[in-house]
Amino acid sequence: MISTDVDLKKIVKKITDFIRTNVEKANATGAVLGLSGGVDSSLTAFLSVQALGSENVLGILLPENSITMEDDVEDALRIVKKLGIDHKIVEISGIIDVFAYNIPNYNHNARVCNGNLKARTRMCILYYYANLLNRLVIGTCNRTEILLGYGTKYGDAGADMLPLGDLYKTQVKELAAYIEVPEQIIQKTPSAGLWVGQTDEKDFGISYELVDAILKKRIDEGKRYIEIKKELGLSSETIKRILKRIEENKHKREAAPIPKVWFN
Repeated sequence: MISTDVDLKKIVKKITDFIRTNVEKANATGAVLGLSGGVDSSLTAFLSVQALGSENVLGILLPENSITMEDDVEDALRIVKKLGIDHKIVEISGIIDVFAYNIPNYNHNARVCNGNLKARTRMCILYYYANLLNRLVIGTCNRTEILLGYGTKYGDAGADMLPLGDLYKTQVKELAAYIEVPEQIIQKTPSAGLWVGQTDEKDFGISYELVDAILKKRIDEGKRYIEIKKELGLSSETIKRILKRIEENKHKREAAPIPKVWFN
């Protein structure tokens, strides 16, 4: 949870100022973002409209036939209507089919590889519209996802700015409630929607509340593994698995490495 001595109104102002400043620095005309119908993209849309005005925000729905839930599309359209923003719907299954047809040895059963391909396809579409309209792509990843590497490199993690990047998932939900994102969206089971039945918490093996508790104690408080285990009462396997993800996915949080070839 966000600390009780933190003013949520000030957080909203910091984030909206951040969005506005980055758009102005780039001499861009507005923003483009993907709308999934989930809490992260919905909150990002709300904040973007507050920062830039509804006329300068384009929401893009990127569903996939037989995979994307109808409720998610309806919720995304509900946000579009509530905020009064322009939107596009680009159904991606035809694009994925072209990849599958043209990639030698394409494996229809490789769920992670194929899921990453879908995420990168969505990123390409967002940037197409951003380039077309001289706008910036606003990403929707939160701090929990960034620390765990729970996103696709050059996919959903590919953006010009990440306004929610300093908020844990539980804090995103709290801020969303404050800014009056519809409750049904806030309480929805989080999912990247990359295959049928996929959810974030199934992938983690524990709830977001517990994941965030581990991350806060490790990252914010500098607690050791033994201290975290004692304070949270979780199994060694669970804590080690989460901490291992932080280290293994470090490359996703950094720019591509460059070798030093010139010597003094």
